[in-house]
Amino acid sequence: MLQLAVILPTFNERKNIAPMVERLDAALKGLAWEAIFVDDNSPDGTAEEARRIGRDDPRIRVIERIGRRGLASAAIEGMCATAAPVVAVMDADHQHDPALLPGMYEAVSGGNYDVAYASRFAEGASTEAWGRPDRVKASGLANRIARRVTGVQLSDPMSGFFMLRAETLRADAHRLSGVGFKILLDILATVDAPLRVKEFPLNFAARAEGESKLDRTVVFEFLIGLYDKWLGRIIPTRFALFGTIGGLGVIVHMAVLASVLGAFGQKVLYHNWSDQIEFIIAQTSAAVVAMTFNFVLNNELTYADKRLRGFVPLLRGWAKFAATCSVGLLANVGAAAALMRMGFHPYPAAIVGIVVGSVWNFALSSKFVWGKY
Repeated sequence: MLQLAVILPTFNERKNIAPMVERLDAALKGLAWEAIFVDDNSPDGTAEEARRIGRDDPRIRVIERIGRRGLASAAIEGMCATAAPVVAVMDADHQHDPALLPGMYEAVSGGNYDVAYASRFAEGASTEAWGRPDRVKASGLANRIARRVTGVQLSDPMSGFFMLRAETLRADAHRLSGVGFKILLDILATVDAPLRVKEFPLNFAARAEGESKLDRTVVFEFLIGLYDKWLGRIIPTRFALFGTIGGLGVIVHMAVLASVLGAFGQKVLYHNWSDQIEFIIAQTSAAVVAMTFNFVLNNELTYADKRLRGFVPLLRGWAKFAATCSVGLLANVGAAAALMRMGFHPYPAAIVGIVVGSVWNFALSSKFVWGKY
């Protein structure tokens, strides 16, 4: 009877798969286990390597995600895809030691604890083999912020190596953010009932092969993850990001407009047709630059899990984004004009128009630029 499922989110880790399976096999003697590699469509053939091993070893399973990315969401999908009563999440890059799994399983399956996790900062733990003092400091800072914001008081709430009963996860899976957020902290901050947690000191190792699943947006994703747990149910996280970037785009627009008008030697007032032509040129230039700025940031941050890559997809996405923004502009102006005709003051009418246009742009962009038509 299946006892334990080990979930391993992966991206470009083909060379790590076979050695990790060997380590799991050695560590979990006497347990009925399976390993589920949740791969974000790695171009290096990670999923196919796991399938190759799985053809001879039925304990090895693969979930290959197409068009979706993210460590936390991968862990959630993997944990919901098993029939095992106990699930563990760990990295496939050999930084997490599988030798801790039997002790963690005993703590959770015995009923004395709800969650067992491996801490890089517990007494007896070590990060020397990691060889990244900068990342150690960054992790310590992230832990302090996470404890203050969420109230979860663990030595390493940002740990990515943990174990719990599957029913505990599934009961609140629909409430988890899965947005650039360490899944353990997400679970502990979401579950209403207090969870009994057992801590295991971890000797955190250096990455063996492949590339980190935490790309250059990791700090940003950490912050939006905190936002999602704190305010995400009031203003949806993705819309908040979209709106924030739109606000920055307004600043970019005004800066470019002022620069181009300055180059023309323009003043505040425009009395003749040539002045108006120059203003139209400046306004158009500013709009194109601001729109491109918004598209790039939204592609990298707001829709990081659906990020467009390659020249042709980016060009096509930019064209679609421009088209959706033009529709949003019409909604903006139309709503504001309608309120003006109803007797509203121009400024409140303009603000309502901006909000309507932003919602429209967000809805269309989510569907037609970073979604599927």
